[in-house]
Amino acid sequence: MKKIDSPKYGRYAKRRFGQNFLQDANIIRKIVEALEIEPDDKVIEIGPGHGALSKKIAEYSPALYAAVEFDIDLALELRDKCPSIQPLAADALTIQWEKLRAGSGNWKLIGNLPYNVASPLMWEILSRATAVSHAVFMIQKEVGQRIIAEPGSRTYGALSVWLQSFAQPEYLFTVSPNVFVPRPKVHSAVLRFTPQNEKIDFEPAALSGLLKKCFQNRRKQLGKILKSCWNQHIPLWLENEGLDSRVRPEDLTPKQFQALSGLIKTDFMA
Repeated sequence: MKKIDSPKYGRYAKRRFGQNFLQDANIIRKIVEALEIEPDDKVIEIGPGHGALSKKIAEYSPALYAAVEFDIDLALELRDKCPSIQPLAADALTIQWEKLRAGSGNWKLIGNLPYNVASPLMWEILSRATAVSHAVFMIQKEVGQRIIAEPGSRTYGALSVWLQSFAQPEYLFTVSPNVFVPRPKVHSAVLRFTPQNEKIDFEPAALSGLLKKCFQNRRKQLGKILKSCWNQHIPLWLENEGLDSRVRPEDLTPKQFQALSGLIKTDFMA
């Protein structure tokens, strides 16, 4: 462990948890304002740390305010600092996010996500927490750029397609490493996610399997990647889309991946 370089916190940042504590009041304000909290909202914060965002969130007095913190020491500290918050000492990857039901309140998520687990966290949360109306996350800038990437770009990949299939990501602003303790080596980005308006008409498990298969071989042609599960429906679909079997994964749109996953879903869900 490396001791953090500010006496304000009076404890150690645990590297294994990817902890970097935000300490700039202006950035904190901008992040929380981006969530647009209303009095009847139910807010869940992920990775509150020492409560930098928590205090600002609490000022809005949401109908419910819970915080998921993997570090039990920080969860206990948060409980003492902010009695109005319901802290949960748990791994956010193990939470059953699908239990946030529509009609049980207006759910909103926020968090300064640890760099080392940000991608899998967003992969799980945004695909399963379908009742969430907005989410605002601070993540590594490079990851943020991947999320908003468009087909044909070098940064476009499985994470881009997956998250864009469930939500509309919006890159809000970049955050300097200077506002963190300890100071990370990279810049951060704040993104806001809004659920897609269209009803999900694809099987998530099939899409996930297709994305993993395709982007593990992103430089290969689609026909070669899918050789083992090729069927009579795929050539007709390609023709209708104006594509052929030589197309590469990075050139398909999220909608095209969703449709293609439906043609071969049994192969990925077996």
